[in-house]
Amino acid sequence: MTSAAPSLPPRQFSASEFVKIDLTDKIEEEDLPSYVAENYYPVHIGEVFASRYQVVSKLGYGMSSTAWLCRDLRDHGYNTLKICIRGQRPDQEIAVSDHLKKASDHFGKRLVRLVLDSFDISGPCGNHTCLVYQPLGMSFTELQRLCPDSKLPEDLLQKSVQLTLISLAFVHENDVVHTGQFCLLIGYTKFADALQDISTNNLLQGVGDTSVLRQIEEDEITRPIARKILDYREIYFSRPVPISEGLPVLSDFGEARIGKVKQRGDIMPGIYRAPEVILDMEWNNKVDIWSMGVMAWDMAAGGHLFYAKKEGILNDEQHLAEMEIGKVLCPYRNNHWKCGLSNITVKIESSFWASYEGFYAGYQRRDLLRKNLPTTSF
Repeated sequence: MTSAAPSLPPRQFSASEFVKIDLTDKIEEEDLPSYVAENYYPVHIGEVFASRYQVVSKLGYGMSSTAWLCRDLRDHGYNTLKICIRGQRPDQEIAVSDHLKKASDHFGKRLVRLVLDSFDISGPCGNHTCLVYQPLGMSFTELQRLCPDSKLPEDLLQKSVQLTLISLAFVHENDVVHTGQFCLLIGYTKFADALQDISTNNLLQGVGDTSVLRQIEEDEITRPIARKILDYREIYFSRPVPISEGLPVLSDFGEARIGKVKQRGDIMPGIYRAPEVILDMEWNNKVDIWSMGVMAWDMAAGGHLFYAKKEGILNDEQHLAEMEIGKVLCPYRNNHWKCGLSNITVKIESSFWASYEGFYAGYQRRDLLRKNLPTTSF
């Protein structure tokens, strides 16, 4: 019987050889409108959590957490550590992850990002929940920004949509509805490996390439990231994640629901809402397919499918009118229009038409678009 490899000793990171940001400059999470310093745990690069996870670099931040690349001193690999703000309890995401981890093998299982470990830590102003995930690369949103006109290449888009539908098949077969705007992150298993796995039914193999993660750690050792030094905390810049060839991995199950029955309630972010959500009707896992379609348009067109706003404010009538004009609501029309919305009169904003024209122009369909889409009100 082979014994486990000994735990790694924590590495030492520079305490002085970095650029110091002026104390008057707001950076990273400080620039968020809802930022309250005391809500965020004051992480230090080099810090070890749960006697196991050593922080080696900052990956990002948000209104409810910060994210860090960690070296697993026990298993010698890398993880992403998400440290929630004070009072934020990600119980639903943990419950959904535990539920899906018990599911039988399915290729889609490797295409979803689940919580691998969770624990609480005590900070100077309260307790914080920490979530551990597999490490992933940049988001597809970040990748889009690097593409000409923010449009993904057609072959990459096609493969990404196919693989994301496989991940949704796994999620739906196990009675989970994602309900949110899909956050797709790039993994470290190459497309070619994955597609070969599908064709040969060798579905659960494939070795991840983590050399980019080792490089991030080494860069932090040799070229420490710039930061702001305060009396009670350090605010680090996030280190950019290099582009990698990998699979799209579906993440962020914080708003997911478990269950077979249809549900009600407001879900999904503004312009990604499905018709039944806007109309306060019962919904099921089909809302995820709607969201997938809207997201696919975003990636193909470099802009949003729906504008859905009136005078800059989200407006349900505007949203529904745009759906009808786009001819995407046809399967729902007979049932939904019984709700008394048949007399909607909405001026369609010019930005909505620009989204359609911009997309179709790339496929040499501008004339067809102008001939078939109305130019006044619905």
